[in-house]
Amino acid sequence: MTESLLAGAAVLSLSLVAATSALAQDNPDRLLWGDTHLHTNLSVDAYLLGNRSADADTAYRFAKGEGVIHPGHRARLRLRTPLDFLAVTDHAEMMGVPYRLLTVGDERLTRTRLGGRIKQLVDQGQAEDAFGLFILAINSAGAEEVGRPSFGLFDLLGWRFKSLIGPVDQRAVATQWLNSDPTLIGDLDQEEITRLSWGTNIAAADRHNAPGKFTALVGWEYTPTPDGANLHRIVLSSIDGAGARRFLPFSANDDPNPEGLWRWLDAQSKATGAQFTAIPHNSNISKGRMFSALNFDGAPLTAETARFRAAWETVAEVTQIKGTSETHPAISPNDEFAAFEFFNQLIEARLDAQQEPTTTRGDYVRGALLTGLEQEQKLGVNPFKLGMIGSTDTHSGLASAEEDNFTGKFARDGTPESKSWGPTGSRLTGWSMSASGLAAIWARDNTRDEILSALRRREVYGTTGPRISLRVFCGFAFSPEDAAAPDPAAVGYAKGVPMGETLTRAADSRAPSFLIRAVKDPVDANLDRVQMVKGWLGPDGAAREKVFDVVWSGGREIGPDGRLPPVGDTVDRATARYENSIGAAELSAVWTDPEFDPAAKAFYYVRVLQIPTPRNSLYDSVALGAPPPEGFPAVIQERAYSSPIWYAP
Repeated sequence: MTESLLAGAAVLSLSLVAATSALAQDNPDRLLWGDTHLHTNLSVDAYLLGNRSADADTAYRFAKGEGVIHPGHRARLRLRTPLDFLAVTDHAEMMGVPYRLLTVGDERLTRTRLGGRIKQLVDQGQAEDAFGLFILAINSAGAEEVGRPSFGLFDLLGWRFKSLIGPVDQRAVATQWLNSDPTLIGDLDQEEITRLSWGTNIAAADRHNAPGKFTALVGWEYTPTPDGANLHRIVLSSIDGAGARRFLPFSANDDPNPEGLWRWLDAQSKATGAQFTAIPHNSNISKGRMFSALNFDGAPLTAETARFRAAWETVAEVTQIKGTSETHPAISPNDEFAAFEFFNQLIEARLDAQQEPTTTRGDYVRGALLTGLEQEQKLGVNPFKLGMIGSTDTHSGLASAEEDNFTGKFARDGTPESKSWGPTGSRLTGWSMSASGLAAIWARDNTRDEILSALRRREVYGTTGPRISLRVFCGFAFSPEDAAAPDPAAVGYAKGVPMGETLTRAADSRAPSFLIRAVKDPVDANLDRVQMVKGWLGPDGAAREKVFDVVWSGGREIGPDGRLPPVGDTVDRATARYENSIGAAELSAVWTDPEFDPAAKAFYYVRVLQIPTPRNSLYDSVALGAPPPEGFPAVIQERAYSSPIWYAP
């Protein structure tokens, strides 16, 4: 597609965004909690790492609060508080292939040479050898020769099976066989199997979707991982099953360049009339490429591609099981809370190789927001005008974001004993994961259209698990008394704009004020403080950042160093219990930027911190009666991240 056509498509797409925003301006007053990123046994990596049984039905039942069986340890589990919505987002690439080959015995797969050999090994009681051969096949040079990208998510499994198909000479023979014929792995990647698996998921979504009560979103994961860089996107839609059956989910096999995904979304939106959005996920292991100022091919961003990206990627996943993607101390050295829940391993090649993720702006959402200001100054459009959500990325089929009720990332690490699964010398274990996160959406109703509309207008936020209620508005007419208003939303919509919107310069260039109200999760910990994260464009064209403490609990005072003293810590390391004897149940304020420059482009987002509470690693150590796992924190300071509000002079 030429750049002119790309620009035209982007204009049409942006008109959809404008229409969506206008549609939802009658004060969304319903706070919905859910998970937009979950894998079942139809995802290749989920199946091969132990999830043989948790399908889409299981996932939706668990999300709605029903008791289900864990696919790994087989115990009955249930959520403490049900979700309002869920998206099953299995990987589009080879969706359902291992399940249909090894559980169903689908002859379309078992009759292939590679599928037949894998099935034979399983039937002979050599399941681990079979999985090892499957992984070798995916990682073989043959996959590259037939034009497939390096998936990366399969490389995560490679170390696990590097010794499971016999001696070195047998592995060499297997590799030689796979590389000798590039069609071997392609024989398994069949459109009919994808269509069948896709149909299974969308049928489950339609069965469980109950407008006004529970929303089952249709979605999938698009999974390009060039050279181990995580450029994955979660694709969500308001479409129903009948509409979804008109297409197959767009995958990295169709085009590893995300621009191909955006073009496809644009075409499908026109063809079906449904809303679509693509959500960058887990950017903290993207090797700096997720939010780079360069295109996929390494060329500088153009205004056309920036506009097209902004039309289809309106929110980013700021937190999930594999850690935070907000920021990093190397990017934000003056942010005392920047060092939080990092995932310390790239997903490529061998996990025992200690491959550190990069720490550039391109890896983190705050960095993207800063780069977006700079690119807007240069191109006239902001490619990274991103709201924030959280979700789990669980591969067990069970959407658990509670530290004391964490079902694990994979089926194989669902118990305390099974979390020490990393290879010798690796830092990666089940305790590398935190129970995170949740997507919070302000909507008028619990429906597919309303949830997609909220995501597209960015009136959403993310938390690391707790259900902290958060409202943020910005305007020029707020008074200090508004902080105590019985209905902050009524005041906020009347006098300003909500999170996700843009505020333009006042005629008299006055500083805007922010109306903020944060309320604790009713069944969780008190709140420590509310902070404002500001980014702005300096006169030299470079973006800067600063974090302000806005309102806090306990009568503390900011010290000479400009910092607020810690709230304290009530966590008993011997029992994994804490007390709500510190912190506050609610924190509200009207805050005005004391360093406001009416001529400078800026963004502002709110970060809410809880008091310290036990982490899943401490809960596990107490349950095991063993010392806490070395190298992992015993406590966690959970948080919420609002979508930004932009200021445009």
